Amino acid sequence: MNERISREELVKIYNIEITFFDELVDSGLLNIHTENEIRYLMYEDLPSFERFTNWHYDLEINLPGLEVIHDMLRKMDELKQRNRELMTKLSAISDKYEE
Repeated sequence: MNERISREELVKIYNIEITFFDELVDSGLLNIHTENEIRYLMYEDLPSFERFTNWHYDLEINLPGLEVIHDMLRKMDELKQRNRELMTKLSAISDKYEE
């Protein structure tokens, strides 16, 4: 079974408002699992949760800002991956013509 932590434990450990956690879930920034009416965050999603929490509480970025930043970073990762793919293809074509 995957490791997980309950919403209530996260709220206590990170000293955040439960509404902030729920807003992250409602906006689709966090995926949770519910069992026996208890909401759980999987440990693998903890880095994202911590990042959103730091941005919100330390940098005072509101939820719409978190959504925009998250979307932009996701798109940047996709573009980096696409760029690597294109560079690989270009290298293969270049190597072919150098033969």
